[in-house]
Amino acid sequence: MTNQPLKILVLDVGGTHVKILATGHKTFIEIPSGPKMTPRKMVADVRKATAGWEYSVAAIGYPGPVLHGKPLGDPHNLGRGWVGFDFAKALGCPVKIINDAAMQALGHYEGGRMLFLGLGTGLGSALIVEWRPGTHGVGAPALQAWPHL
Repeated sequence: MTNQPLKILVLDVGGTHVKILATGHKTFIEIPSGPKMTPRKMVADVRKATAGWEYSVAAIGYPGPVLHGKPLGDPHNLGRGWVGFDFAKALGCPVKIINDAAMQALGHYEGGRMLFLGLGTGLGSALIVEWRPGTHGVGAPALQAWPHL
C-alpha cells in the first residue's frame, strides 16, 4: 500500500468572493459571492470552476463563528442556509470547516504567539497562543478566533 499525499481543496468564503485553491495549482480562482450566495450555489459554482481538478479533502474558511467544525449562524453578508448544510456530501469528500480568520492565521503562522487581524469585507481576528504537539511530529496551534466585528 502506498501513501498518497492528500490533495486538498481550500475555500476561503468571503463577502464579495470565494477564493479557491487546491494542491498542485499555483493560482487561485475567485468566484463572486454576496447576498445571494447560498451554500448550495457556492458548491455548484466551485464544482464548475474546478472541473477537472483532483482533490480528496476540502478545507473551508467560514466568515462567522464555527463550533466543532460547523457554522453557528448564517453570515450577515451572504445568503441563508449555511447552518446544517452538508458540505461533505455536496463536495463529495471529507470537509473541515474553521473560521476564516483562523484559517488565514494558520496560513501565515511561523511559530510563537501571533495575533492575526484579517481585513476584508469585515474584520476577523485570531490569536495563536502556543503550538501543541500532536502525533507523528505534527502539531496544531491553540488558537482563538473572533468572528467579524
